[in-house]
Amino acid sequence: MAERSFVEEVKKLRLAEGEVFRGEGILAVTKALLESGVSYVAGYQGAPISHLMDVLADAQDILADNGIRFENSASEATAAATLAASVNYPLRGAVTFKATAGTNVASDALSNLASGGVTGGALIIVGEDYGEGSSIMQERSHAFAMKSQIWLLDPRPNLPSIVAAVKHGFELSEASHTPVMLQLRIRACHVHGHFIASDNRRAAFSTKEALESPRRDVGRIVLPPASFVHEQEKVKERWPAAVRYIEQQGLNEFFSEDADDIGVIVQGGSYNTMVRALERLGLADVYGRTKVPLYVMNVAYPVIESEVLRFCEGKRAVLMVEEGQPNFVEQNLAMILRQAGSTTALHGKDMLPVAGEYTAAELLKGARAFCERYGRLEPLAVPPAVRKGIPLMEVAAVGVDSAPELTPALALDASVHARPPGFCTGCPERPIFSAMKLVERELGPHHVSADIGCHLFSILPPFHIGNTTMGYGMGSAGAAALAAPGGKRAISMMGDGGFWHNGLTSGIANAVYNRSDNLTIVVDNNYTSATGGQDLLSSKAQNPTRSTGHAIERAVRGVGVTWVRTMRRTYDVAGMRDALKDALTTKQAGPKVLIAQSECMLNKQRREKPLARRAIADGKRVVREKFGVDSDTCTGDHSCIRLSGCPSLSIKPNPDPLRTDPVATVLDSCVGCGVCGEVSHAAVLCPSFYRAQIVSNPSRWDRLRDGVRRSVIGWLQRGDEKRRAQYAF
Repeated sequence: MAERSFVEEVKKLRLAEGEVFRGEGILAVTKALLESGVSYVAGYQGAPISHLMDVLADAQDILADNGIRFENSASEATAAATLAASVNYPLRGAVTFKATAGTNVASDALSNLASGGVTGGALIIVGEDYGEGSSIMQERSHAFAMKSQIWLLDPRPNLPSIVAAVKHGFELSEASHTPVMLQLRIRACHVHGHFIASDNRRAAFSTKEALESPRRDVGRIVLPPASFVHEQEKVKERWPAAVRYIEQQGLNEFFSEDADDIGVIVQGGSYNTMVRALERLGLADVYGRTKVPLYVMNVAYPVIESEVLRFCEGKRAVLMVEEGQPNFVEQNLAMILRQAGSTTALHGKDMLPVAGEYTAAELLKGARAFCERYGRLEPLAVPPAVRKGIPLMEVAAVGVDSAPELTPALALDASVHARPPGFCTGCPERPIFSAMKLVERELGPHHVSADIGCHLFSILPPFHIGNTTMGYGMGSAGAAALAAPGGKRAISMMGDGGFWHNGLTSGIANAVYNRSDNLTIVVDNNYTSATGGQDLLSSKAQNPTRSTGHAIERAVRGVGVTWVRTMRRTYDVAGMRDALKDALTTKQAGPKVLIAQSECMLNKQRREKPLARRAIADGKRVVREKFGVDSDTCTGDHSCIRLSGCPSLSIKPNPDPLRTDPVATVLDSCVGCGVCGEVSHAAVLCPSFYRAQIVSNPSRWDRLRDGVRRSVIGWLQRGDEKRRAQYAF
């Protein structure tokens, strides 16, 4: 099961020559792979490229029709290693994962691949997770491409350019015997548009032919002395071949090249934002027609020296738009211009931010500064509005004349409360950390080594649990140094996705081998929920194309762990508390593993809600549970909220006129998981929580019971009112 189904959209992948393909960027990439005659595709999901894996999974019948082998890889390293099929055979292969985290995981395989080179086209499609939408450390793929000399494509974010980049990526790889990396920014993955489709085509050389006629070339294996030869091949043969192909095919683009004596050099992925900034300054229109010459680097690496000199010839100055740091391209351009004796002034990070995403606002400021300096815009006056505290960008957006009419805007943090990310309503991971907070009351704080995944939200309010995180599946390894004999045990977190990614070997097996005495909690919610809810080895759902149902406990015992407990319902807060306490106090030596199982509530709701709606529409009896708080019983101390933090648990004014403290309340978003009540019971807080059943299409028996209840409750209420009336003044 995945976050989103593409079953209907993938039908577009069958479009033939001349038909118009309309859809999302990810679908366009898949169509381009089919049109390129690819033989195999593999990958690992991760933002912003998860949907590509979901599309491929939903299009397996189309892939099979074209003889394409597709794999959901165990990790990015597994995916990258599959490109070994292109080393000796003319097989086109593609792999996909997020950057830079995925690239780091795959680095060993990618380095070996780049060293020995390839025969068939090898394309690495990475989701460039950089900027305001990022979920990881702020790094770029550019550094890895330079380090291993993998050519890096960064196409303009429109469907024709993306499709062309996929096709040229294979041809460039084959022309230079080098793997090619295609980076897609977050917005490029989800951009919508259209392009003219071509026919899907089967690979000219099949994997079956490769197996029947095996080939080997010792010179392609990374061992001395071949590895020394590879380094020379890269600079003497592969690089020149790549430059020739890029020049001949015109992969980089020139717009309005001779329109002015200043210009802008921009990487393809930032083209749309750059044109938008120029349009706001009156130097371009919404269709991309620009008064300022543009050199668009759809190939971010290598830099094509001849094209740079051609663009800069006769220009007083150019602005290099390179997102992130270090400024690799700007430094390269400076060297090219200096060695050529060019007098063109080069600007970049002196007018644009040194680090961070180049949003439209940032590029507008940089482009304005550049154009003002070289006389293409009148200097922006500083109107009274700016002196009142209004940002210069807001004044520029409305014009100087109307600026005095503006009123100062409050800073965002002064008018909007901070809202840290947290667990979804009904998340089965929430009660795990509620139980940990209860154990903390008895045993004191423990060092908690966190991991990548939803459970990482535990480091934020209201739990404040988690000291470090080192990578996906690295929670247990992150606490390896903190295993002092006889000392307090460290706690490590790990999700089922991270466990199967590499946590079983790097964490659990490592702990067994080194006789660690720490505790590892494996959160088993049935899916790789952090990347979109894809199935994995331990998923309980029956997957028609994958093998599931492999228990984590069996794998853990298989590598030698003897203290293993499985909690099959994480919502049992008291049970979770007792299991945690036992793991942290037991005299048994060796690593401890506690497996906490409950299905991801998001996926459960995606599965069950449509079924419930359909049943209600068909007139069937459907029972839904919800929880509530008795306002008369609630004390208003809100300990339940501090120990739970559920988004559906809130406060409301106290209905009692003699009490001023607001009382707790459960919002309509409640999914009936029961954590709020379980926490209150386990922490011995209060009995104010109640469980209610909402019955749709009630039966006669339901109606009879409801009538009896109403009668009894009404009789009791009338008696209470009579007693009160006796004491009325």
